[in-house]
Parts: sequence; C-alpha cells; structure tokens
Amino acid sequence: MVLAIMAALTSIAAPPLRQLLSRNQLQVAQTDFIAALQHTRGTAITTGRRTLFCPSRDGQRCSEETRWDGGWLIGHDVDHDNQPDNGPLRTGRGYDKISILGDSGRRLVRFQSDGTAVGTTNTWRFCRQGQPDQALVVVLSNSGRIRGAPASAAQAADCAQTK
Repeated sequence: MVLAIMAALTSIAAPPLRQLLSRNQLQVAQTDFIAALQHTRGTAITTGRRTLFCPSRDGQRCSEETRWDGGWLIGHDVDHDNQPDNGPLRTGRGYDKISILGDSGRRLVRFQSDGTAVGTTNTWRFCRQGQPDQALVVVLSNSGRIRGAPASAAQAADCAQTK
C-alpha cells in the first residue's frame, strides 16, 4: 500500500520537477553568460585595452558563427583582427541541450577601454528545442549595459525551433 502511494506521488511530482530543473539550467546558463560579459567589460576598463567576447568551439580562437552554445572566450584584441592576442584570457563551456543564439550577423562583442560596446550590441536567446515557454534573453546595449530578461513570444518561438 505504501509503495503504491509513493509511486502515485512520484508520477505526479516528476513532470513539474523536470520542468523546474530545466528552467533552473537555463537561468544558470543566462547568469553565467551575463557574468562573462561583465567580466569582459571590466577587463577592458581596468586594462584600458579593447577586449573581445566571442563564440569559440576550441577555446583558442573566435569562431565564425552566431551560435554560442559550443562555448566562448574572452581576450584582448589590440591588433583589431577580431581574434584574441596571445591566447584567451578566459573561456567558458557550452551547456548540454541549451541553445544560445545571437543576433544574425553578430559573432562577437568588442568592449572598448571605456566599457562601451558600440557597434557590437547583441541580444542572445537561451532556450531548449521545443520549449519556447522557458526561453530567456541577455541584452547588451551600446553603452555596455548588460541585462537578462524573459524572452518575448517571438524570440522564444524563434529560438525553440532551432536545432
């Protein structure tokens, strides 16, 4: 009898628990991404050097894509070739089964020594395929302001359809 009650309770609680864990993983990815952007901006300001934040699959060079779910890196770019000089300062990993998509055409962020990101603003969408209701965004403005928010319905639908 006790086992039957436990089985019934478990079957009722499992789907909401999975949804809660999925939402939490998206929030962790969003928070880590915001922290990496803030670290990049802070590095540019404190060192007085142009600093890149870009997607990277190998952790050494910026990739030519707008998908960020394979990882990212931070590095100085004094020679303006959109690659880190003398290797990356810091790298980040991707997240299992989470898509991170930047605006089309934007494959990196350049913070200037004053903390601005003029010309490289972006909105990143964080989601799981087929789950638009949980999608989140990170927004970077020209002034260097970084914020996280829930995705709009259009952003969520677009993100959840990607593979």
